[in-house]
Amino acid sequence: MKVLLANPRGFCAGVDRASAFVERALELLGAPIYVRHEVVHNRYVVERLRALGAVFVEELGEVPDGATVIFSAHGVSSAVVQEAARRGLEVFDATCPLVTKVHMEVARYAREARDVILIGHAGHPEVEGTMGRFDAAGGGQIRLVQNVADAERLEVRDPLRVAFVTQTTLSVDDTAGIVATLRRRFPQLASPRREDICYATQNRQDAVKTLLERCDVLIVVGSQTSSNSNRLRELADKAGVPGYLVDDAAHMSREWFDGKRTVGVTAGASAPEVLVREVIERLSQWGGEAPVEALGDEEKIVFALPKALRREG
Repeated sequence: MKVLLANPRGFCAGVDRASAFVERALELLGAPIYVRHEVVHNRYVVERLRALGAVFVEELGEVPDGATVIFSAHGVSSAVVQEAARRGLEVFDATCPLVTKVHMEVARYAREARDVILIGHAGHPEVEGTMGRFDAAGGGQIRLVQNVADAERLEVRDPLRVAFVTQTTLSVDDTAGIVATLRRRFPQLASPRREDICYATQNRQDAVKTLLERCDVLIVVGSQTSSNSNRLRELADKAGVPGYLVDDAAHMSREWFDGKRTVGVTAGASAPEVLVREVIERLSQWGGEAPVEALGDEEKIVFALPKALRREG
């Protein structure tokens, strides 16, 4: 049984930075360090940081006065930022810079008194944070659109003053249909200066599409709460190839590989490489050959930590 590894896969620059935020803060300040929401959507990463002394909370009300809190890579609303400032909490913001870019676009559209359409998934922390960055004082409003049907029935105040942004971890294919519908309905639709779907999401999807041409079963290493990991697995459905999303090797079943000649393996942007290696080892025990790396785009983007958390020298 051949084993093909997608390239690129696993940690993106934003996730790597967010995890390093928590580790470095614990080194400098000691435990506990409070983190609002899971810093990234991966069970292994969260449990590892918890063991080091991180305390994960959903709301700032769970953070004691005078404590240090880190905002997750998904970003937070303006109300959360203001609450932390009011309470005098020491804050380190691990929001992915690409999410911050979307926040800035939303703020700009709000100042222009436009109605903003956010393409995303209800309940996702990135969506909640982005919607909470819209200031309605200028007279506009922000609306969430999850699919083409939502886009078809959406009503706005002024069809000539509409803009859209997207959740960064969505599938390019999924958003294309929604964007096309919005452009048909609102020809003056303002769009981001660059596509909001992040480079890592696009690169990992492209790598999986290539992999699916050569494999007859796909394993995606990532947690069920990870949006970009779920989108990778859905690509297998579209290609007619069995695809499975697993937290780690322990969640795989031997029968998935019965009669399969080639297994494709990838990992979501929040899944560490150690979990991929465990999957490869388990496949080896079940008859998998030495893995072969697929060719792919080299990622050189690095997001630096803030000066207060950098190592000297």
